[in-house]
Amino acid sequence: MLKLEKVEIAYGIVPVVQGISFHVEDGELISIVGANGAGKTTIMKAIAGRLHLRKGSINFRGKDITKLSSPDIVRMGITYVPENRRLFTPLSVEENLEIGAYIINDKKEIEKNLEFVYGLFPRLKERRKQRAGTLSGGEQQMLAIGRGLMANPKLLMLDEPSQGLMPILVTELLNAVKKLKELGMTILLVEQNVQEALEIADRGYVLQTGQIITEGNGKELLDSDIVKKAFLGM
Repeated sequence: MLKLEKVEIAYGIVPVVQGISFHVEDGELISIVGANGAGKTTIMKAIAGRLHLRKGSINFRGKDITKLSSPDIVRMGITYVPENRRLFTPLSVEENLEIGAYIINDKKEIEKNLEFVYGLFPRLKERRKQRAGTLSGGEQQMLAIGRGLMANPKLLMLDEPSQGLMPILVTELLNAVKKLKELGMTILLVEQNVQEALEIADRGYVLQTGQIITEGNGKELLDSDIVKKAFLGM
């Protein structure tokens, strides 16, 4: 579904991502893990059309999207849920969700998507008329993911969804992500919580200073010396 080839990204003259290649197959949950500053968010922004590549290419479902704008990429079926949520805090939960469906013109489909999101995150339904800015951190992250789902994405990209949350909420959110995968959704997940992210992943890539240093299925990576030493304190 998604293929990056020899991608290089820089901020000014400073290289951030250095010649990485990876792919995501239809129906997979892929985790990209690494420390702060490794280049994880930079990769997500580039796929979403928010950053230009210095070199390399990005293909989605057989089409080159390297130079497409963010709105065009959304219409092709890629939804990016950024870190720090970026909600419309003065608006209600339901208004935020409806904004996520801006590319859909069918009211019945929007209603169906709302019910799906409320089924995945029942707390959002309880708070649907509440202002987004008054929600807890965990509820705001649920809303950010829910808003992303409203666009019927073919590929859902989640950037640090557990950031700043208590462990119990991290588990709850990642269980929701796992459920989406079980329902057949294709997901690209960027996470600092390495163990939790790799436990639910079909495959993973470990990023360090803008380069992929190892890859494999989730269990292989959790058992690898590189991951144990660098991220699990073993």
